[in-house]
Amino acid sequence: MSPAHPLSPTLNLTIPDEAAMVRLAEDIAAILGSGDVIALSGDLGAGKSTFSRALLRAFAGDPALEVPSPTFTLVQSYDLERLTISHLDLYRLEEPEELEELGLEDLTATGAALIEWPEKAGRFLPASRLILSIAHSGDNDARAVTFSFASPAAESRWTQRLARTQRIRALAEEAGFSGAERRYLTGDASARAYEVIRTPQKSAVLMNSPAAYDIAKPGEVPSYSETVHRARTVDAFIALTGELRRRGYSAPELYAIDREAGLLLQENLGSEGIITPDRHPIAERYAAAAQLLADMHADTDWPQDLPVTGMDGALLARHIIPAYSENALLTEADLFLEWYVPWRAGADPATLPAAPDTQERAEYRALWQTAFARIRDAQTGWVMRDYHSPNILWLDRREGHAKLGLIDYQDCVIGPVAYDLASLLLDARVDIPRALEEELLTGYLARRKAQDAGFDEELFRAAYAVMGAQRIAKILGAFVRLKYAYGKPHYMAHMPRMTDYLDRTLTHPALAELAGWFRARVG
Repeated sequence: MSPAHPLSPTLNLTIPDEAAMVRLAEDIAAILGSGDVIALSGDLGAGKSTFSRALLRAFAGDPALEVPSPTFTLVQSYDLERLTISHLDLYRLEEPEELEELGLEDLTATGAALIEWPEKAGRFLPASRLILSIAHSGDNDARAVTFSFASPAAESRWTQRLARTQRIRALAEEAGFSGAERRYLTGDASARAYEVIRTPQKSAVLMNSPAAYDIAKPGEVPSYSETVHRARTVDAFIALTGELRRRGYSAPELYAIDREAGLLLQENLGSEGIITPDRHPIAERYAAAAQLLADMHADTDWPQDLPVTGMDGALLARHIIPAYSENALLTEADLFLEWYVPWRAGADPATLPAAPDTQERAEYRALWQTAFARIRDAQTGWVMRDYHSPNILWLDRREGHAKLGLIDYQDCVIGPVAYDLASLLLDARVDIPRALEEELLTGYLARRKAQDAGFDEELFRAAYAVMGAQRIAKILGAFVRLKYAYGKPHYMAHMPRMTDYLDRTLTHPALAELAGWFRARVG
């Protein structure tokens, strides 16, 4: 805890009216995270409660959320889906020491706090707090808002996030979304996050995708993400989107680009997908998604070198789709050995990842290499990599393949095209019955054979099994890693489904040796 002696103001804003104050609260809600404390200073009626109420409603995604003043209770906590936020009003606090009794440290250990009348707390506020000072400014509705930091630690904690949320607001304004409402949409297993940007007339989706990793310098060991060819910047998404749209696929139209910051404002393709509300596959829509792949794979003229263009069509850079190298495939499969296997054996989570001994890793990798060798002649092309229900939307008013909205394809590589069909039919988020899987696979194969009399069904089935097993092994390890390394435990609910899928793929003869290893190692 520290004295309330802020540094020099860092940002001064004039807020013309209450609607603008609500928008400011939304901008801050978009960056709020665990451990954050915002101290709200200002006279009675300055707008502290208006700001707090708007922030809580924005974070909850509920404009009708009841936010009573905690004047008499001193603290009111909101256990929201992504974070617990505590709203404190210290106006009636008699002694600063009483703040310790309210348990502020416990409240912010895993949550965040908004504190009105922070002056009453004396030295009992965290040094990392952000201070918002709100004052009347001439006109009855106008307010002067000053952002400042309580310490260098606060400056370090908040500066980049504040700049980024301002940049997002500026991008929305530039694209014609003046005064737009911002609402969290979703995050994924990466550092990317998404928001809905909405006015009464229109809406868009904001992709917030900062550079994912630093490229290794000579002599340095590349990161996992670099090794497995994950997209580093938004350039990949811009380039791939352009090519998909040029060919008539429903990739989202781009409305505005901030390439340097990794921000894209794009068409909102809606929320209707290819599963029912109770998370069962809609067979006809899965069939349509499989047929889209069949036609995409029948066209062998998909480029590897793509232009990255700005909103005016000017060439900004080029994106070369990386090859799905054997090293990348093995590195992904290693997640199973390093995370899933020791977790399954009951290892202390603090010891994860557990490096296997050299001999075990060599044996494991050699078995995968044997399987990969058996499908060396399988067709290769664009592999979107995450072609499954969360990333396929249903656009009922469109025709043909355009009915399927495509998102989250920025990690596209050049590899065995069977991978994407395995991703769809062995959907990590939805139970696909074995009979439906075979029906959809048979439908895909029939379409390919109708397009090409020389299509090799046996080789494709082998590639489907091998790439499906590799993807599942990677995902099982990744789910354990997401829980213990990144604090995202909800993915573990998908484990039983994925182990069932793994058993299915391992019945294929191309995986005979690996099947023996899996039986011996994890049952």
